[in-house]
Amino acid sequence: MKKSGLTEADIRTKYITPALVDAGWDIQKQIREEKYFTDGRIRVRGSVAKRDKGKKADYILYYKRGIPLAVIEAKDNSHAVGAGLQQGLDYGDILDIPFVYSSNGDGFIEHDRTKHEGEVVRELTLDQFPSPDDLWRRYSEFKGFTNEEEKLVKQPHHFDKQGRSLRYYQEIAVNRTIEAIAKGLDRILLVMATGTGKTLTAFQIIWRIWKSGENKRILFLADRNILVDDPIRKYFGSMKDVVHKIQRGKVSKAHQIYFALYQAVTGNEDYADVFKEYSRDFFDLIIIDECHRGSAAADSAWRRVLEYFDSATHIGLTATPKETTTVSNIDYFGEPVYTYSLKQGIEDGFLAPYKVVRFTIDKDAEGWRPVDGFTDKHGNIIPDREYNQKDYDRNLILEKRTKLVARKVTEFLKETDRYSKTIVFCIDIDHAERMRQALINLNADLVAKDSRYVMRITGDEKAGKMQLDNFMDEEQSYPVIATTSKLLTTGVDIPTCKFIVLDANIGSMTEFKQIIGRGTRISEDYGKMYFTIMDFRNVTRHFADPDFDGVPEQATHFGPDDTPVPEDEIEVDQETGAVEEEGVEWDDDGGEIEEDKVKRFYVDNVEVKLFNQRIQYYGDDGKLVTESLKDFSRKQINERYSSLDDFLRHWKDSEKKQAIVEELEQNGVVFKELQKMVDKDLDPFDLICHVAFDQPPLTRKERAESVKKRNYFGKYSGTAKQVLQALLDKYEDEGLENLEDMKVLRLDPFNKLGSPMEIVQEFGGRDEYLNAIHKIENELYLAS
Repeated sequence: MKKSGLTEADIRTKYITPALVDAGWDIQKQIREEKYFTDGRIRVRGSVAKRDKGKKADYILYYKRGIPLAVIEAKDNSHAVGAGLQQGLDYGDILDIPFVYSSNGDGFIEHDRTKHEGEVVRELTLDQFPSPDDLWRRYSEFKGFTNEEEKLVKQPHHFDKQGRSLRYYQEIAVNRTIEAIAKGLDRILLVMATGTGKTLTAFQIIWRIWKSGENKRILFLADRNILVDDPIRKYFGSMKDVVHKIQRGKVSKAHQIYFALYQAVTGNEDYADVFKEYSRDFFDLIIIDECHRGSAAADSAWRRVLEYFDSATHIGLTATPKETTTVSNIDYFGEPVYTYSLKQGIEDGFLAPYKVVRFTIDKDAEGWRPVDGFTDKHGNIIPDREYNQKDYDRNLILEKRTKLVARKVTEFLKETDRYSKTIVFCIDIDHAERMRQALINLNADLVAKDSRYVMRITGDEKAGKMQLDNFMDEEQSYPVIATTSKLLTTGVDIPTCKFIVLDANIGSMTEFKQIIGRGTRISEDYGKMYFTIMDFRNVTRHFADPDFDGVPEQATHFGPDDTPVPEDEIEVDQETGAVEEEGVEWDDDGGEIEEDKVKRFYVDNVEVKLFNQRIQYYGDDGKLVTESLKDFSRKQINERYSSLDDFLRHWKDSEKKQAIVEELEQNGVVFKELQKMVDKDLDPFDLICHVAFDQPPLTRKERAESVKKRNYFGKYSGTAKQVLQALLDKYEDEGLENLEDMKVLRLDPFNKLGSPMEIVQEFGGRDEYLNAIHKIENELYLAS
């Protein structure tokens, strides 16, 4: 066969791959063909979630494991040799790969992204493709690596025996960090959205530095036990001889990789300043997890640890860099060497999209003022003023409000799946306990089966904290609902969490991002493709803030009259106007301590009602869309078909009606959800006509009966007539899809009439059978 008649796959096999092998590329270790590097975005409409196709490069070439150098886009020989170059450049930009190639089997077009002048694009014959060493030399010259720097930069990633590889953005994060360290940068910031694998990224950084052959000592620093114990268990289990966790004054200097809580190395009166047991230059590298907390403030007691080990390279990891008038990650670490945002994670299909259900409660919208002398349920007189959302559950407890929230959460679970893991974020520990009790009363049947159905998981509650691992475990059914205040805001990996309930006043953008991150992990094996945020405090207004998913901007100054507390974290006492900070601290084990400074009034006789609820979806542009499913579907259909006549013409001319349905589904039209709204057994044709063009619909049964009344089957006889009558019954019960799928002939009752081949022959062959189906479809829609 001539080259011009070969498929793209043939071109790769017969021409491109041999050229790469001849150039010295190892087909097992360095060449990855048809490499998907994204999973494909998940789109949600109603309760249905579907994935787009992921992005796929025809070839990615690696110098060493985890160090990509080139991407190649292939085309069949009917295209020009450079036809794939633009797509390759798009992929090269996404993947941070320096050399991009296009080929049609005749040769290559190279685009050198390291050049900004001279011959950026050049044509190569098949036998001129560069070797791995040649491309590395060019890249190394571009970066200006010395021999000593190359030793670290060329160290490959850790090989996972289970076959798991890093995602493309993790490779970029690791490689940029390693290159920055090699170049002597001593303060490095990595910003990666929650759920994108910061800990795995940190492990690969540590691994490559440790394996580079130098005697380097590394400290991993965090402020909660789970942030330390989790990486040790997941990634460092096979390295026990070199790993040590510093605990309550136990000083060891015989290891190379150390893990510690700030609390353990700063200590208390009994073992203060344990970190000073190590010399100032003991550590070469310190990784600070969740660096927006703990030591982020310049005057923090924990900042002393970093200042003491100031000769080490400091790497800050966070999903939410903090930039306020008193705290600046950028001021300390510099601009991020790499940022991977929540928006990009959702676009790539690595993070779950969300829909938001906002509730407006009457007392939240209107406020509440007690009459003169009004007392709470304990007989305490409530001060006369207007109370609002900032007061509720902090200094004024409207018990019926708590019950209303618990009821709406329970209703949503009953309508979807009562075993969907759910986190309810509350104002404080007291609020979390009252919410737990309200949820228990509304779910008494499931609590009777297992008391762990609803649990309070807060820092002061040992029984709840003991169940945290089970709550995080995909394979454990209990606990199902966790009420909390601060403990679960960060550092907790719960892949199957489907509901985030917000009943806390969250002014801080940093905290809001962390909380949303509890739901962004995907667990397809357990049916978790998206998550729902139930917002009772209008907290999701933060989604509309440009800072929500933007690049952090450094706050450099504040005026003489400004409060030193960042504006987004201010709590104002309603009576005195005094500014007070959140009364939450962390104990020596990274647990939550709450200081109860506020006098509370408990009111059980004030009615509370729901004003309204509104559903919003994550839109194509990354913004929340407030739009009914019907309106959205109408818009999508009208974008493709300008009028009813236009649609009817396309429908009639289409050999496979299901193709039209599938195209609309790809663009977010969910026919199953539309059918629920209409509450009739309509097929996609009638749903389209009714929703988009306001036509009165006919049910599938009505359409089938109409065909039978016209005695359409009179022209057929024997087995052929039986088959068509059975297909019409199948359409009436199940819809259009089975009518057009020949696999249906293997099912009952068709398998009793003969094999698929025998049935088709009754019509005179495959083409005649398909023609008969097409005619039935025309008859079905004749009544439109």
